[in-house]
Order: sequence, then structure tokens, then C-alpha cells
Amino acid sequence: MKSSDEYVECLPIEPVAEGLRRPRWSVMIPTYNRTSYLSQTLKSVLEQDLGLDEMQIEVIDNCSTEADIEAEISKISHNRVSFYRQPHNVGLVANFTTCIQRARGDLVHILHDDDVVLPGFYSRLQQAFENEPTIGAAFCRHAYVDESNRQRYLTILERSTPGIVSNWLERIAVRQLIQPPAIVVRRSVYEKLGGYHPQLGHAVDWEMWKRIAAHYPVWYEPQTLAYYREHSSSGTSDLIKSGENIVDIRRAIEISRAYLPNASADALSSKAIENCAIFNAFKTARRALSRGDTVTTIVQIKEALKCSFSLKVIGALAVLPILAGVDRVKHYARSSAQWL
Repeated sequence: MKSSDEYVECLPIEPVAEGLRRPRWSVMIPTYNRTSYLSQTLKSVLEQDLGLDEMQIEVIDNCSTEADIEAEISKISHNRVSFYRQPHNVGLVANFTTCIQRARGDLVHILHDDDVVLPGFYSRLQQAFENEPTIGAAFCRHAYVDESNRQRYLTILERSTPGIVSNWLERIAVRQLIQPPAIVVRRSVYEKLGGYHPQLGHAVDWEMWKRIAAHYPVWYEPQTLAYYREHSSSGTSDLIKSGENIVDIRRAIEISRAYLPNASADALSSKAIENCAIFNAFKTARRALSRGDTVTTIVQIKEALKCSFSLKVIGALAVLPILAGVDRVKHYARSSAQWL
């Protein structure tokens, strides 16, 4: 397994400079050219504000050109929330790493500017770290919501009571099970493992959760305490149309193979790539079909078949166009070899 000091690709996270005030929490909110949900995001944090001595709250703006982010947060927070603007656009992943670098707290929560935390999030997860000093991260059950906060579905229940998740690396290695608003990481963990991987985009969070799980126990809180928002204006939507979401997931699987246990790295990676086809590409294709978007459907099927030709994948593909009843998709499925 790859040792933690070998993540040379990732920017280092230096310890907080001596003499700086160290709050318990750092809530870091990356943003770029978007204020649609920022008010709701900030209010969900401020309703649980522990005060300046206990909680740093900061928005990290990736040099927005189409929105006055600083004015927006000033209007909402009355100077409670600090603001940092990148001198130029550094890209999504580097902006996330800046969030970690600027965090001063012991516990770091990176909360995207369209997601929400529910009452009790910070108190419940702080209790987890106090109860179990060995954990590197803690996450809660969370819900996927739409533009109007309507719940689409809940994540699976990992365990019925709070505690460390057994065999967590084997589970998170084969499928993305955590969305960013639901997880908190010790800053010291980032200092050991580095920032986000610069070669990734869509799957950058998943790679980080796997990296953490390879070195630390992870705690689970079964209460639903965070909302992850899916909407048409998110950056993910453009990636789905191009198929780059699946390309990036495949890249993340290959990167993380290096620090999985030697005895199981190949098996876990093969399972992960199969799951990518079935639970990411085909699931996305099915949603696109339900909207009548056959172009995106075809792109996602194409990328799925670049992942795996296992019996499970071919079986899932056979069901997809039959359920949809779209002749064009059936034609492309039958002639899928032309893509590869």
C-alpha cells in the first residue's frame, strides 16, 4: 500500500502557523459565479454558529466574473463570514485545496455553495471526534435534493447507531458513498495526506475519501444531517453531457489502486470499474432517457462499455433500452463495438 508521504502529485497542506488562533471548526465554502443557493447555504451554517472562537466560516471565491460574491455574503452574514478571492481562476480542484490550506480549525468542513447542513450537524459530528480520537473523518447520512429542496432519495444506512464503519475501505473503494456536505475531516489528516488530486475533477472527492479510508478509521452518524443538491446548473451537468464524468471516475479508480491493500487492489478496482458502468453511467443514461435526451444517453452508454464488458454490465445494458423503448438507443447498443 502506498505510504502517506508518497502523494507527490498533490499539493502539501502545511500546519497552521504558530500563533494563529485555532478554532475547533473551519467551515470553508468554495464558490464561483453563482449566488442562487449561497444564501441558503450560509444560513444553514449560521443557524448553528458556535462563535468566532469556535468556528471559522469563510467563502473562497475562485475569481468570479459574473457575480459579486463578497456583497452577497456581507448582506447575509453581517460580516460574520470572512471572504477570500483568488487573484485569478485556479480551477475547481485547486480552489478546493485552497479551502484546506486556509482552514485554521482542527475540523474542516468543505461545504459547496449549493448544499445545506441540517440542525445538529456540527454538534453530532464534533461529538464523534471527541468520542473516538483515532478517526480521521466522520460523515452522516445525507439526502439528495432538487432545486426546491424536495428530497429525491436518501443514501443507504451504513449502520443503525453512531460508530466506526467496519471494512470501510473495501466499501468506499468500489463505490462513491459520500457527498461533500456530509463529511468532516481532521486538518491533521490533510496535513499528512495532502490536498485534492490535481489530475481529477468530477471524482476528486471520491479519491480523497478513499485515500483517507486507507489510513484512518472513519465514523458514521446515522441521522440525516446534510442535503446534497442536484440541479441543471451544476458543473456536473456539463460533464454528464460529454461523458467526462465517467472518464474521470475511471481515472480516480486507477489512481487509488496504488494505495489499496496489495492482496485486494485488483479485485476492488475491477469491482469499482464495473460499478462505474452500472451505477454511474447506466443510471445517468436512464435518467437522460426519461427526459428524452438520447444524445446524453448514448454518450453515457458508450463510456460504460469502455469500463467493462462483464456479464453484469452487459445484462444491465440489455435492460436499459428495453425499458426505455428508444429505437435509436437499441441500435447503438447492438453496434456498441464500433465505439471501442
